[in-house]
Amino acid sequence: MAQAAVTSFRKYDIKTDKPMAVSGSAKRNKFRGQLLAWYAAHARALPWRENRAPYRVWLSEIMLQQTRVAAVIEHYHEFLRRFPTVQKLAGAREASVLAAWSGLGYYRRARMLHTAAKVIVREHDGEFPTCEEGWRQLPGIGRYTAAAIASIAFDKPVAVVDGNVERVLQRVLGRPLAGAELWRAANQLLDVKRPGDFNQAMMELGATVCTPRAPACLTCPVIDLCATRGELPSTTKPAPQKKRETHYVLNYRNGDRDGEVFLVRRARDASLMASMWELPEATGANANCSPSFTLRHSITVTDYTVRVWCMAASSPANGKWISVKRLNQTALTGLARKALHAAGMLQTPSSTRRHLR
Repeated sequence: MAQAAVTSFRKYDIKTDKPMAVSGSAKRNKFRGQLLAWYAAHARALPWRENRAPYRVWLSEIMLQQTRVAAVIEHYHEFLRRFPTVQKLAGAREASVLAAWSGLGYYRRARMLHTAAKVIVREHDGEFPTCEEGWRQLPGIGRYTAAAIASIAFDKPVAVVDGNVERVLQRVLGRPLAGAELWRAANQLLDVKRPGDFNQAMMELGATVCTPRAPACLTCPVIDLCATRGELPSTTKPAPQKKRETHYVLNYRNGDRDGEVFLVRRARDASLMASMWELPEATGANANCSPSFTLRHSITVTDYTVRVWCMAASSPANGKWISVKRLNQTALTGLARKALHAAGMLQTPSSTRRHLR
């Protein structure tokens, strides 16, 4: 929607020309009814919404932290295939868990998920907590995640606040909110009879309609109850993106039928992606030669241009040759996975691997 169109009716009801922020029980009830009706008709068909089993809800909430829905779906299916129950997850090796998580990033989430599964199995006989407080006692579970699981899986009347919900609340109420005030606002608006559906509806609204930029206000189910009807002016400036260039070696050999690639393992005490496998860094790359291929990779506020050189190189002590057919079961960093996929070494069964010279 154009900014001029937003400004022309911002903060006013179209019919009465009066502000319509959600206040009073009647307006809150109207907001709940309109939002839930919209959600019933327009909710995306996502695999974790097929049932409300606590293990599946928990897994989806951890995977969705700071990660786009589109990136999560394939990993969610694969993770459940490998670890269909909390008992299977608790009994798995950490390396196997990280391999299944590879490509999602923020690997501390996978480690905490694995640790929490062990606590549930060993200390609680495989039984899941049913309330928010119980979930917050587990490793890697914060206030938002605990509330989401408790409300969605167990219908506990607790509100959630993630980035999507925060944006919806601030625009509906017409003012910046933070901290305790934000959580109070969310709980005041919550539909206590259908908390799980309501929380998911709020998140869905923020993800698909009340988006960070250019919100689709004219399709919003609660437009008549929104004080802002458009983008709330930002009080903070986004961090500028940094540009970096890195070089890596893809060292391949015909070690067996499918070949092998040489990878190095990050230190166990590394601050990022500890114990994960990656391509060796290239040192002294010849500026007069072209890399085998180039790709882009982003980590938080840094955009990397990654040059990959397919060639033989020295073999560091912290590395080893790994069979290509085992790469999908290896705990690869996201960048390594992206490079190996670009080289045709990670693929669907029907695809053909690129010949590497």
